[in-house]
This record gives sequence, C-alpha cells and structure tokens, in this order.
Amino acid sequence: MSDKIAFNTSRFQIFITLVTMDWQTRITIDPNILVGKPIIKGTRLAVEFIIDLLAQGWSNEEILRNYPGITVEDIQACLAYASASLKSEKVYAIPA
Repeated sequence: MSDKIAFNTSRFQIFITLVTMDWQTRITIDPNILVGKPIIKGTRLAVEFIIDLLAQGWSNEEILRNYPGITVEDIQACLAYASASLKSEKVYAIPA
C-alpha cells in the first residue's frame, strides 16, 4: 500500500511516500551467512550495511548503481526491518 501526502511550505513542496512494507519477504537471517546478521535475501548484503550507507548520505540511486542485485524495495525493507527492531527494543532505567 502506498499513499502520497504533500506538504506545502513557503520555500518548497515536500512529498512523503508512506509505504507499508512486509520486510519479512525480503530480509532473512541465516547463521551460515555473515554470522547470522540480517541480510537482503539472495545476497550477502547486511541490513546494517545498507542502513550505514543511507546514514552516510548515499541516495537510493547510488546504492542501486553500486549494488545492482538489489531493488528499491530491498532498501525499503532494510528501513522497515530497522524500524521494527527499534520498536521492539525495551529500555529499562537503572537507578543510580
């Protein structure tokens, strides 16, 4: 499912695409590949590697050009996996 929402500002217009991503169909964990790190299915590219590239400022286009075996949906699946992982994380306060 994909919806587009447009926000008008005085300087520019921003389009945000909201995507409901089923990351489980694209991300897998295999103890025999990269010591069990989550990877894009059919590759040896770790989710954390793709997230790191995005954090360093790489665009989707740059990633796809350098790693032609993956798709934009694979990149979105990496982000969805990271989001799901963070949402399931529990943080407990430790008294000083």
